[in-house]
Amino acid sequence: MTQPAGEEGKKLQRETVTKLRTLAHDLSNSIETIMQASYLLGQAELDDNNRKWLELVDTAAQDAARINREIREILRTS
Repeated sequence: MTQPAGEEGKKLQRETVTKLRTLAHDLSNSIETIMQASYLLGQAELDDNNRKWLELVDTAAQDAARINREIREILRTS
C-alpha cells in the first residue's frame, strides 16, 4: 500500500494530530480524576499496606500526567 501524497497526506496528518489531541485531552481528564481520588484517599487514615498501594497509584498517576504533558507538547508543535 502506498503512502498518500500531497494534499491528501497533509489532510490525513492534520486529522491524525487532531484526533490525538482529543485523546490526550480526554486522557488528561481521566488522569486528573485518579489524582484527585488519590489525594482524597491520602487524607484518610490508612494502614501501612494500604498507604503503600496509595503511593503506588499516586506515583503512576503522576508519571502518566507527565507523559501526557509531553505528548501534548509534541502535538502542540505539530
